[in-house]
Amino acid sequence: MRMFFRSPLLTSLAFSVVAALAGAAESATPAALPPAGSSPASPAPAGPAATAESGAAKTAPTADILPPVPAPADDAVQAEIATRATPLLKKLVARQDALLALLGKEGVDQENVKRDIQTLIFDYDSFLHTFPTYVPGYVTCGMLYGKVGMRREAAAILLKANGINPDIPIVKNQLGNYLAEEGEPIEAANYFIAAIRLAPEEPLYHYQLGTLLTEARDDFLKSGQWSRAQLDRTMQQAFKRATELAPKNFAFAYRYAQSFYDLANPDWDEALKVWGALEEQVSPGLEKETIRLHAVNILVKQKMFDHARLLLGTVTAVPLKEQKQKLLDQLPPNPEK
Repeated sequence: MRMFFRSPLLTSLAFSVVAALAGAAESATPAALPPAGSSPASPAPAGPAATAESGAAKTAPTADILPPVPAPADDAVQAEIATRATPLLKKLVARQDALLALLGKEGVDQENVKRDIQTLIFDYDSFLHTFPTYVPGYVTCGMLYGKVGMRREAAAILLKANGINPDIPIVKNQLGNYLAEEGEPIEAANYFIAAIRLAPEEPLYHYQLGTLLTEARDDFLKSGQWSRAQLDRTMQQAFKRATELAPKNFAFAYRYAQSFYDLANPDWDEALKVWGALEEQVSPGLEKETIRLHAVNILVKQKMFDHARLLLGTVTAVPLKEQKQKLLDQLPPNPEK
């Protein structure tokens, strides 16, 4: 089963890899993935790293347009390569950003944009032949492929990057995306967990792991590597951590609050606190009343009908009339009437 699993990673995030890696020596130490039964400090139980690597290799084609992965260069050589390669890559990324901004934009000749993107891809090909050990080039090129719908090519080139340096979190994350979209959630989880271990302060990686564990719950349970309790705990902790790391991201906070509905044994008292805290972040009006309906729904589940009825009385937004009525229908008759 193929999962349609997309993430909002931008080219600018990929280019941060250029800044981080330019001039740095390539690491030959593989990123260890957590074994089955790992503790909460390690995000989740998962199969061995080889499972994830082989999963991506299984679904991605051989990148014939690229040279074979060379042996990592030593520090001095890599520093010299970075000195020459970085200015050229910055120019490629600037063109990439400009073209992607025009792609699909109304009033712009899209055929010209597509031709320019194809030219850019050829220029990336030339760049990578010239600098076959310069990992940021593979990363930004892979991001370009992904943005223009060349998913298999993106996966192949990111596998090249992972082969040279297995310690780049954005590469792990993007390969996880590809595997999730290809219906390989177990292997995808290994890559997302690896990305989290490499960049534990990046909220997006936690959010994507939580999303994957929710959307592919049945696959994880059937694998025998996860219990429902492990799955629920890891999923909710992932959403919670994303919210903690990005407290101003309303979408992350909203999804954390929603995660209580996904649990086999939810703590409804805690859920009420989370929805209440979320309500305080929004202005009066439709958003606040929408959140309030969630609180009412939880109160109904707890059979706190009087409290639920009082709270429903504060919901007056016309677009919420139907949802409000559905909750009213779940309440017992009001004895005061």
